[in-house]
Amino acid sequence: MADIDGIKDNNEKDYGIGIPVDTTGFFLKGLNNYDWGIKNRMSRIYNPKNGRTVMLAFDHGYIMGPTSGLERIDLSITPLIEYADSLMCTRGILRSVVPPIANKPICLRYSAGSSVLTYLNNECTADIDDAVRINASAMAVMVAIGDPLYEAKTIENLVKTADRGYKYGIPTLGVTAVGKDLARDARYLGTATRICAENGATFVKTYYCDDFEKVVNGCPVPIVIAGGKKLPEIEALELCYHAINDGASGVDMGRNVFQAENPVAMIQAVRGVVHDNLTPQQALELYDDLRS
Repeated sequence: MADIDGIKDNNEKDYGIGIPVDTTGFFLKGLNNYDWGIKNRMSRIYNPKNGRTVMLAFDHGYIMGPTSGLERIDLSITPLIEYADSLMCTRGILRSVVPPIANKPICLRYSAGSSVLTYLNNECTADIDDAVRINASAMAVMVAIGDPLYEAKTIENLVKTADRGYKYGIPTLGVTAVGKDLARDARYLGTATRICAENGATFVKTYYCDDFEKVVNGCPVPIVIAGGKKLPEIEALELCYHAINDGASGVDMGRNVFQAENPVAMIQAVRGVVHDNLTPQQALELYDDLRS
């Protein structure tokens, strides 16, 4: 118990009289009214100084098995972890491969279901207790807008995940799926991202397209872009550059990093575009310098 004799008189300076309370809003759009836990976790995924993130995705195996470049994740992904702002992976790989001492925020692949060997998008969700148990910073759920079979089911997965996330203070990442019959254009992606946000996604992962500014401005929460299939290094860097310039708040790269000729150099080049405002050519020069 404190000694009453040691209590000093408070003066105006101690109370900060005349100094207004800081009421600045949260640094990511659309999230000012969220709970402290969600904001704290989003502040781990995103850099508060510029509101951007470089996420490293290696959850491909949950539908594709040992994808090229992910046969030995301990060898291919572990050297990249220090350069990522956040890791997107499944709980199986997290526990079996990712070092706990890496201390990177985890965007947990929270939905799972059918594989590439069947009809995709028939998914369920994991147990929220496991997301809490592994200290997940976000839960990623696939949403198949436009799929006549599984659109409603995947939206239901998103809604239930967001409800659980609100309860435990864990953000929900809505991941827009694009099937072979759906166009990757601003009309479709704008619809898909908006529906994700309307149904509780804290942030959204989608693809880049022409008129991407319309997609971004029609979505009230942050958007990260997916890298998609492997591109030549300069094209992948151009993709990052144009997406950031058009309003994306980050990238979630997978194959364009771990399938690059030099993945360690590539993820640093991507960081250069996202965090240091490098042009694609400057980032390619950085890539060439690092790999040599």
